[in-house]
Amino acid sequence: MIQVYLADDEKWVLLGLQKLIQKSGLPFQVVGEADNGLLALEEIKRLRPQVLFTDIRMPKMTGIDLLCKIREEKLDVQTILISGYAEFKYAQAALRNGALDYILKPIQEKELIQILEKLAAVLLPEQNFFGGEDLCLQKGAVDEIVWEIQAHYTQDISLQGFAEKYNISNGHLSYLLKQEFGMSFTKYVTLKRMELAKELLKDRTLSIDQVAQKVGFHDYFYFTKVFKETQGISPSKFRKGL
Repeated sequence: MIQVYLADDEKWVLLGLQKLIQKSGLPFQVVGEADNGLLALEEIKRLRPQVLFTDIRMPKMTGIDLLCKIREEKLDVQTILISGYAEFKYAQAALRNGALDYILKPIQEKELIQILEKLAAVLLPEQNFFGGEDLCLQKGAVDEIVWEIQAHYTQDISLQGFAEKYNISNGHLSYLLKQEFGMSFTKYVTLKRMELAKELLKDRTLSIDQVAQKVGFHDYFYFTKVFKETQGISPSKFRKGL
């Protein structure tokens, strides 16, 4: 496992990062955290993690100063800067001073997974996480999942269900499917259901409630709400306009 240290003076950022790292299913383990740069430096010397996520603005020692100290003391740790938009220029400067990458607040799961994959490729190249046989197996699983989604999108399917069935983490599967569809799993399923709904609404022998049931909605009112949100018009008005 790749050992990770977190440094940020905002507790919610630390908690969010820890949860997202655990959820990713990738080979990373959080071994410590600090709410200031000075404590982080002491802990990094003691624990020797391979990866550091650090905020730029912290008490006692900033993330930039922490990065400089790490370089001075020749500590072998890959550093990812956590930055707000207002601090973007500092993040760019940090890249020039040895940071591997940066991530903007609020931290998004997709961006974090991309950085974790990059770190895994750097730190565990011999395990070939994202190439060769592993990638082929992963691609095969994703192809099967895509086929299942397209065949059963009117049924009760969920990202969690596919993740468990194919032994892929929720977060990583979400990222892979977004790469495949160009949108989130939920948005893609909704899009497919709405396309079918518009076709079925042409059949006036079907009530709107029956159309809702056929495309996977068990609640008529929720179907009407989603249809209006995505199509800009209610199902009944859509039908009248045909």
